[in-house]
Amino acid sequence: MSFIEVRNLKHIYSPNTPFERLAIENINLDIELGEFIGLIGHTGSGKSTLIQHLNGLLLPSGGFIKVGDISITSKSQNLTELRRRIGLVFQYPEYQLFEETVVKDIEFGPKNLGLDEKEVNNRVRKAMEAVGLDYEKYKNRSPFELSGGLKRRVAIAGVLSMEPEVLILDEPTAGLDPRGRDEILSEIKTIHESREITIILVSHSMEDVAKIATRLIVMDKGKVLMDDKPRKIFAREEELKNAGLGVPQIKSFMNSLKARGFDVNTDCITVKEAKNFLEEFLRSRNV
Repeated sequence: MSFIEVRNLKHIYSPNTPFERLAIENINLDIELGEFIGLIGHTGSGKSTLIQHLNGLLLPSGGFIKVGDISITSKSQNLTELRRRIGLVFQYPEYQLFEETVVKDIEFGPKNLGLDEKEVNNRVRKAMEAVGLDYEKYKNRSPFELSGGLKRRVAIAGVLSMEPEVLILDEPTAGLDPRGRDEILSEIKTIHESREITIILVSHSMEDVAKIATRLIVMDKGKVLMDDKPRKIFAREEELKNAGLGVPQIKSFMNSLKARGFDVNTDCITVKEAKNFLEEFLRSRNV
């Protein structure tokens, strides 16, 4: 049995009103502990609706979800334990900061769990370390005085301090410059490796998910269109284009070389893979 089971999930916004809209339907997924999943899809494909069901912010209009021994149906009520186990970081999470210091913001969740002061402090330190924030340097700083990238790290640390088993991040690099984006992605990868938790990364960037996800779920028009390893997903370029998506730029580049008659590996989906291949390619021809 998988840690997360999604069966025939359906959600209708504003049912029985003139604004009724079917957002997702017939979603069936199994997610294991420790996976790193990239969730991709065009705007309006149903990604945000799906992830909000995983921690009970939205309840199913049909079907159900099971997280461990917790079932989520249209009639579910007390979902506090679910939200401890499934941490959700919204897009632009820095807008959710509200306390006067970094520490107070991060410790808010653990304190509400009724943990003692020692355990709360321990969790705050661990969470700050996980996102690359020096405890002594930032503990008494106002989160509102920090840069955009640092604010985002504080917000992620606030969710990590709850020690969830699954961490869902909705476009965590949105609005960041290239350096900030790379730093956040690196921290997310480190969190996954060091904590061995499930990561679900929602993204519009094919480059980002190609670099760090081990499984991709592609959504289109409220349904799961594809669910496989990144390399196999990106081999289906025409289907992705029909869904308003693309492939990593480096794969397009390798495809163009192949089309010009060069014997190159079009399976490359990251710059690192392409660089390694091309260096070996040139060496083998004494270039």
